[in-house]
Amino acid sequence: MDAAPPLSPTARSTVRRGARRARTDRAELHAVLDAGLVGHLGLVVNGSPIVLPTGYGRRGDILYLHGSTGAASLRAAAAGVPVCFTVTLLDGVVYARSAFHHSMNYRCAVVHGVVRPVTDPDERLLGLEVLTEHLAPGSWAATRQPDRRELAATALLALDLTEASVKVRTGPPGDDDRDVPGPDEPDPVWAGVLPVRTVVGEPEPCPLLPRGTPVPTRVRDRVS
Repeated sequence: MDAAPPLSPTARSTVRRGARRARTDRAELHAVLDAGLVGHLGLVVNGSPIVLPTGYGRRGDILYLHGSTGAASLRAAAAGVPVCFTVTLLDGVVYARSAFHHSMNYRCAVVHGVVRPVTDPDERLLGLEVLTEHLAPGSWAATRQPDRRELAATALLALDLTEASVKVRTGPPGDDDRDVPGPDEPDPVWAGVLPVRTVVGEPEPCPLLPRGTPVPTRVRDRVS
């Protein structure tokens, strides 16, 4: 089996600032992308930078993005404008003994490249399934499939994950020695980490559902 390609094959995808936080295992890239639900697509349209939030889905080393065929950003991306796609997961707020060393614990993936418009009918359905299953597992098979009109209104783009980087911060604050008292001295400033977690609440049924309609397992299983 061939080895997976490296995470930093180019100058622009090599982490320099805080390089010790860079990750080189491609599995960590997949893990960040799989854990997130919203990414940000950045590109230049008509000379101006645009960064837009969007859903996504991953299959292997291909990231699928979608949106309206009328979106100027997606039309520009489909025409070959270079893009940058990022996903950031916030894990904690880091309180330090100095303002300078306050920080965040996070996991972040950054992907550079040029997207490929997906035109093959079978891959279009696959890509839309990947997107749906990433957002709401089990929903593709449980719901109506897109019809011709919906497919015509949807732009589907594929972004290769070859040129990507991952950066992660974990652990306590990195205070300067001068700010940390000795073991027998009082510490006037609290320091530590305030964890941040995303939780899933109780399902809220659509008002048009008949009273008493049970929540399906595919939804119930996601409740925290």
